[in-house]
Amino acid sequence: MEKLVITSMRQSAGKTSVIIGMAKALNKKIGYMKPFGERLLYRKKRLWDYDAALIAGIFELEENIEDMSIGFHHSKLLYMLDEETTREKLTELLANVGNKKDIVFIEAGKDITYGGSVYLDALSLCKYLDAGLLVVASGDEDTILDDLTFLKKRIQMEKVKLRGVVINKVANITEFTDIHLNKIKQMGIPVLGVVPYHKELPFFSVSYLADRLFAKVIAGENSLHRTVKNIFIGSASASAALKNPFFQAEDKVVITSGDRGDMIVAALGSKSAAVVLTNNILPPPILISKAEKMNIPLLLVSLDSYQVAKQIDALESLPTKNDLEKISLIEQMIGSHVNMKDFK
Repeated sequence: MEKLVITSMRQSAGKTSVIIGMAKALNKKIGYMKPFGERLLYRKKRLWDYDAALIAGIFELEENIEDMSIGFHHSKLLYMLDEETTREKLTELLANVGNKKDIVFIEAGKDITYGGSVYLDALSLCKYLDAGLLVVASGDEDTILDDLTFLKKRIQMEKVKLRGVVINKVANITEFTDIHLNKIKQMGIPVLGVVPYHKELPFFSVSYLADRLFAKVIAGENSLHRTVKNIFIGSASASAALKNPFFQAEDKVVITSGDRGDMIVAALGSKSAAVVLTNNILPPPILISKAEKMNIPLLLVSLDSYQVAKQIDALESLPTKNDLEKISLIEQMIGSHVNMKDFK
């Protein structure tokens, strides 16, 4: 059984998408674990990691999703586990998810250092589980070069086996390859591939948004597959919003309080993908009924508009298990730009 820790130098580099693409392209029996869950998802009165739930759903893994992670909070892990106990937990976790599997993807936290204080950072995972390391790098050219220079020094110190680097979300592949790729290879870093930026991948579905906001869907449940491309905060009057060209954009989500009937009516009449109702305030039943008839999702959340906008801004775009087009696009992008011959 092959063991591969997937990490990134910085947050939102695309680790989970790389795992999806590689697992699809390899066509092997895969296992998956996310020891330190940090994208929280509340389902069936249990706390899961979103990435674990996503991978389990796409690849129909039989293991319990909650058993793919050790914990979710630094404070609890610091209190409950020391280094030796953490190592034992990781070994048990690997034995469970890796049973009769060809390869196990071990996804680290949001970046290469995340979880270091609780012995769950990427390099610790490699050492405790005797696993290879695959790093996803993204950003501008200078950031990537700085990150990979630091990575080279660190893995030499830690004596970790680097299986390769995937450079993701590159705006101009030809320019990057001509100017920077040789320099990276001269550093002794194996580059498995350079993946281009794709304009459709940053967008996400209403279903994904509802999951990430812990929202209650009170209307339009049949249209959760819609794609979100724009965000509009409905804090001004409806008449002012209607004059704003951003409000006329299609595939938008309007964020407004549930007691703003004027804004909700305007949002329903302007090709919105969904409306997020803040402060846990339900709109009048007539508006809920109207949204249901128009198949426009209404998402009820306890947060205020500022908090919702802040959370959406921080989201990394991921598919849901039903986003077949997006999953297919990820498979195509990774399969055609990443060399996986050493994993086959």
